[in-house]
Amino acid sequence: MAISFDSALGIHDEALLFRARRAEVLSNNIANADTPNYKARDIEFAAALESASQPRMKQVATSSSHNTELLSPDLAADMMFRIPNQASVDGNTVELQQEMARYTENAMDYQASFQFLDKKISGLKSAIKGE
Repeated sequence: MAISFDSALGIHDEALLFRARRAEVLSNNIANADTPNYKARDIEFAAALESASQPRMKQVATSSSHNTELLSPDLAADMMFRIPNQASVDGNTVELQQEMARYTENAMDYQASFQFLDKKISGLKSAIKGE
C-alpha cells in the first residue's frame, strides 16, 4: 500500500512554509520602522490558504540572474498593505510594537506547525517500521 504524503502530512507542511515567509515580511517591516514612506505589509493566512487552492500559472526563470531565494511572486500577490492606527509624519506605516507582537505570534504559530509536522513524521516512521 502506497503512502500519500499529501494526505498524511495534511496542511502542516504548507503552514510551516507560510509562517516562514510571513516571518520574512514582518521582519522586513520591523527593519524598516524608521524608513520614510515605507508601507508595512502582511500576509493573511486565510487568504494565502484560499489562493493556494486556486490553480496558478507556473513561474519560469528567463534569466540566470533572477533571484529565487526571495519571496515567491505567488505569495507576494497575497500581501496587503497595513493601515496604521495612527499616521506617521514621514509616511511610514510601521507600528513597531504591533509588528513585534505579530512577529512573536507568528513565531509561536511556526513552532506549533513544526511540532504538528514532527509528530506526523514520527507517526509515519513508526508505521513504516511496524512499531
